Amino acid sequence: MTEYTLYELFKETFLLSLVLSAPILLLGMVIGVLVSIFQTATSIQEQSLTFIPKLLITGLAMIWLAPWMLTQLMQFAIKLLGQLQTFAR
Repeated sequence: MTEYTLYELFKETFLLSLVLSAPILLLGMVIGVLVSIFQTATSIQEQSLTFIPKLLITGLAMIWLAPWMLTQLMQFAIKLLGQLQTFAR
């Protein structure tokens, strides 16, 4: 395995992890900002008010995006296993 092959493998793995995690993280961030604005506007400073909506949205997003995420992971694994003989050199 050459350094270039290892670099490309690392790059593809890193980009896939970013693509798979970005929608869930962005939804959590948007909900967090909206809840913070709501808390500021109403002067409610309850800690669970920020935690519970983010937890629910993150869980629902993971359930909703699971088929897409699994498809992306399976395509990457099939591609990786298809190139396995090139790594053994």
